[in-house]
Amino acid sequence: MTSSAPESIDLARLQEVLDGPWAEVRNAHREQLDERFLPVYGESGDQARERISGLLTALPVELGIASGFPTEYGGRADVGASIVATEMLAQVDLSLMVKAGVQWGLFGGAVAALGTKRHHDAYLRDIISGALLGCFAMTETGHGSDVQQLRTTCTYDPQTQTFDLHTPHEAARKDYIGNAARDGRMAVVFAQLITEGQRHGVHAWLVPIRDAQGNPLPGVTIGDAGPKAGLLGVDNGRLSFDHVRVPRDMLLDRYGQVAEDGTYTSPIEDDSRRFFTMLGTLVRGRVSVGGAAAAATKSALTIAVRYGDTRRQFRTPDAEREVLLNDYLAHQRKLLPALATTYALHFAQAELVAALHEVQGTDQPVDEHRQRELESRAAGLKAAQTWHATRTIQTCREACGGAGYLAENRLPGLKADTDVFTTFEGDNTVLLQLVAKGLLTGYRDEFGSLDGWGRASFVAEQVREMVLERTAARSLIQRLISAVPGRDEEVAVTDRGWHLAMFEDREKHLLETAIRRLRGGAATKKDRPFDIFNDVQDHVLTAAAAHIDRVTLEAFVAGIERTTDPAVQALLSRVCDLYALSVIEANKAWFLEHGRLTPARSKAITVVVNGLLKELRPQLRTLVDGFAIPDAWLHCAILREESDRQEAMASHDAAGDPQPVPA
Repeated sequence: MTSSAPESIDLARLQEVLDGPWAEVRNAHREQLDERFLPVYGESGDQARERISGLLTALPVELGIASGFPTEYGGRADVGASIVATEMLAQVDLSLMVKAGVQWGLFGGAVAALGTKRHHDAYLRDIISGALLGCFAMTETGHGSDVQQLRTTCTYDPQTQTFDLHTPHEAARKDYIGNAARDGRMAVVFAQLITEGQRHGVHAWLVPIRDAQGNPLPGVTIGDAGPKAGLLGVDNGRLSFDHVRVPRDMLLDRYGQVAEDGTYTSPIEDDSRRFFTMLGTLVRGRVSVGGAAAAATKSALTIAVRYGDTRRQFRTPDAEREVLLNDYLAHQRKLLPALATTYALHFAQAELVAALHEVQGTDQPVDEHRQRELESRAAGLKAAQTWHATRTIQTCREACGGAGYLAENRLPGLKADTDVFTTFEGDNTVLLQLVAKGLLTGYRDEFGSLDGWGRASFVAEQVREMVLERTAARSLIQRLISAVPGRDEEVAVTDRGWHLAMFEDREKHLLETAIRRLRGGAATKKDRPFDIFNDVQDHVLTAAAAHIDRVTLEAFVAGIERTTDPAVQALLSRVCDLYALSVIEANKAWFLEHGRLTPARSKAITVVVNGLLKELRPQLRTLVDGFAIPDAWLHCAILREESDRQEAMASHDAAGDPQPVPA
């Protein structure tokens, strides 16, 4: 049994743990981003775009949003710092965060990752400074998640030594492109490379789309994507190309080169492997989106928790004052498990950022297995974080009642702006499918592609026994699991090893049964390869979700182990208890159906969860204050007004004044 949470916590020590190795980046944002950078409630789309465009170039360079670029062009070669900077911007204004992410993460990141020295020398300095604004033109109207099947073509003509970039039909139009409708001057355009009559798969080109006066260049059609539910400050647009001539040297040719005579060469011969290698270099965008969603969730929870510590409703018979919202078990059930999950995902994100920084932060050759594992982890955590944001921000809105519906209290904006995060940088369902396939195939070259699953022989021959990929804390996790007695009844439900074993067992069982079903389908449906996988799609998605649950718990456990302050460590341990038991409680049906829980132990878990809620109630405010979000950044009228109202009511009650205090 883990120890009880202490009553007194040094908030600075908790913040130190959560801020992690890039605390300097976080603090720089807290100190330098003032009210000028906050959302403006009630503005029109045009006003929001104008404001965000001005703020983009006003962002202090030292904050680190462009830290991931090489030092010789004005960056810091610090990939981790750039991700953390994105998270901090997300707590200020999500439109500004997305606009910056398009400019420096997607557009600039693609030039840096897919281009070569001549592209870097020509463009990176201006991209970093904001003198050259651009966009990332990958998604098409007809193809979003299935990027390999993009319809835009770029055909090389050796006579002119140019490429012919063309949108063959409306479904091939580049759509939802940030920075396209208003500000972008160039675009990284993804298209099918064709030379000497042969296709070589999707590649990227750097293409001018506007002249110096902001007018579309010949052959380029630019449109506005139209009104959106949120992110009003981001100018999403549409791009079409009518046989636009693109010079040969504008091909971002790190992974594929076209000679003057049209000869194609590449260091990676296989088209599919080359494609996924190219996309793998852009994984930091996915990591940033997940981190930004988590950051917005922290803001929403901070608002709801602080409001619940001042807002009173209904009086008990033996009390003179009404009861605080946060003292109701139902309210604790809403907020505390969500807060525990937010903490768990925070540690998982920190581990992911550290891994990304290690893999992509040097000039050393990238280990392919580690890169694929990183891609899988990024895909799964992005899905978990963005779905958690959608659920939790809605819960926080409800927890604040009608006040939570007012724009001035921030929650409606957070809800609207983060809703699309479940879709962009990869649809979450597709991402979980990618995670599952990576697990089942042992990170083979077919990773992430539906093509391989279309062959019955692939399913029969390549799906092999699942190999559990451990997180960074391998020895710690194994030691805790090994210490668990053989009979569940002998183990406290708060035993950490038991939590880990339950999460691991669920993942293993789901993956192993998925393998058996796939093999069975391959034996009976050889003529229907699509059906082989489609018939078990729900199963493998559940397996992928279980994998991310396990990875998240292991990251939380490792984070607690690294914590040196005893009081903070004890508090985090109880929060981890709540996270683990909340996941088990939410999946009781599976654990009961598969004999992993008895009915009596299942009931005991609910009792323990309710006990944890009461135990953690005194630390509720401390837990959100640990995020160290500046009061001004919350930009929430209700926190100021409710505090003033409660002070007035307290004075009224103390004086025995019969006159009501105005609401």
